[in-house]
Amino acid sequence: MTHTLTARACIGGLTLAATLPAWAQAPAAAAAAAPVFNGGDIAWMLISTVLVLLMTMPGIILFYSGMLRTKNALSIVAHTVAAAAVITLCWAMIGYSLAFSHGSPFFGGLDRVFGEGLIGKKVGAHIVAPTIPESVFFLFQLSFAIITFALVLGATAERMRLGVTIVFAALWSTLIYAPIAHWIWHPEGWLAQQGHMDFAGGTVVHIAAGASGLVAAWVLGPRRGFGKEPMVPHNLLITVLGAGLLWAGWFGFNAGSAFEASARAGGALLATQVAACAGAMLWGFCEFMRRGQWSVLGTMTGAIAGLIAVTPASGYVGFNGAMIIGAVAGVICFFSVVGFKALTGIDDSLDVFALHGVGGIVGTVLTPVFATAAIAPVTATVLTNTIGAAAVMAFAGVGTWVILRVIGLVVPLRVDAEQEKVGLDIAQHGEMLAPNA
Repeated sequence: MTHTLTARACIGGLTLAATLPAWAQAPAAAAAAAPVFNGGDIAWMLISTVLVLLMTMPGIILFYSGMLRTKNALSIVAHTVAAAAVITLCWAMIGYSLAFSHGSPFFGGLDRVFGEGLIGKKVGAHIVAPTIPESVFFLFQLSFAIITFALVLGATAERMRLGVTIVFAALWSTLIYAPIAHWIWHPEGWLAQQGHMDFAGGTVVHIAAGASGLVAAWVLGPRRGFGKEPMVPHNLLITVLGAGLLWAGWFGFNAGSAFEASARAGGALLATQVAACAGAMLWGFCEFMRRGQWSVLGTMTGAIAGLIAVTPASGYVGFNGAMIIGAVAGVICFFSVVGFKALTGIDDSLDVFALHGVGGIVGTVLTPVFATAAIAPVTATVLTNTIGAAAVMAFAGVGTWVILRVIGLVVPLRVDAEQEKVGLDIAQHGEMLAPNA
């Protein structure tokens, strides 16, 4: 009996000894699998998220509002804020999951619907941003979804109904923007697999917004009096203030797309500033050569053109590349804005396609030309980036046409003639910018 107990004790001891290493390794394996967050990266991405949100509210709001007529100056505020609200809800419910979860080459899966896995002590990191919580990545990408649709609103200003804008924003951000973001910014995306280079949204944001804005303006039809009566900005100072906020926010937009506080983020910030200044100077020069004057609006619009064009390139190019891209965009976008409406007859109210669409195309095409392997691997050619730009234009344009036609089967897309004459501020919102003026 004693020998039996001794044998059993030995066997038990050996079993315990054998299992102890496995028990010891389990916490170690779990620790190895857990993401290692970086406090500096998290702080930078939180700041960048706020900067990009400020680009929309109040940046885009002020930039657009100042260029509208007084009777419609407040309407763009209502449309932008309402769109931001509904896009946030849709992004949390399904949009983010379609854009950034694992799925197919064309859209993500459903493992992040309704914010699943984004809040709590066990929140992890996204594959493209391993040093920050996925909740922070979610918010940063949300700010991009919001501003992309806000850009589209410049094309439909002064005539689209608020209710239509809300439904349009919900459907567009989910069915158009989210798949495009997945194509390019998720490693599984079909354009990402082709090596498409878009550091911060020249294709995803600006080309998509430009194409959608152009189609939306075409479907809506021109404003009453378009081409017959002057439609001049009511307050350029407001527009300049908005442009200044856009310019400052663009540092978070581009440098934040590094997803870390790093030398690459600093380089993207430098490229952003250089391109903006080159765009402003070349636009102003073209304007002066054409009509003998150098306008305030032209200077700020030229800076925006440079910022748009350097967006896809900012994390790939050096000083010289950024300067050339900004300068080329300043020239091409100037002539695009000057001639596009006259050439096509499409009333893109605030030149969304001529500025953002064309600027995004310029930057997307030139990114592989000036990208340097000293900063990051050059994965695309002019051809592959051009194919990506064309695919996004086609998808965004056709998708916008379908969405608006479907909405139009249910309700009118634009306000009636009397409301448009009075102005959307009074007709749709019961408010005036200057009631005592």
